Amino acid sequence: MKEGIHPKYEEVNVRCACGNTFTTRSTKSELHQEICSACHPFFTGRQKLIDTEGRVDRFNKKFGLQTSEQRKVAEKAAKAAKAAKAPAKKTATPTA
Repeated sequence: MKEGIHPKYEEVNVRCACGNTFTTRSTKSELHQEICSACHPFFTGRQKLIDTEGRVDRFNKKFGLQTSEQRKVAEKAAKAAKAAKAPAKKTATPTA
């Protein structure tokens, strides 16, 4: 290996957003992470929903969470509304 062209590989402290810290080796002087093994759902077994700026609520509001029963009721209501908007058929009355 050539001398002087490789970065320093030293021990650094890694800090997670949850407050966990641990030591590892890196070429960077310090590391900051958003999620680590102490707070990741895969390792903890707990579901942790990270919602920034209400994106999940906005999605649910736009597309909605519907069960199959709610969809059936909504379809029936849509058909009834469509039928109500359609003009009534005129029947011919015989003239004498």
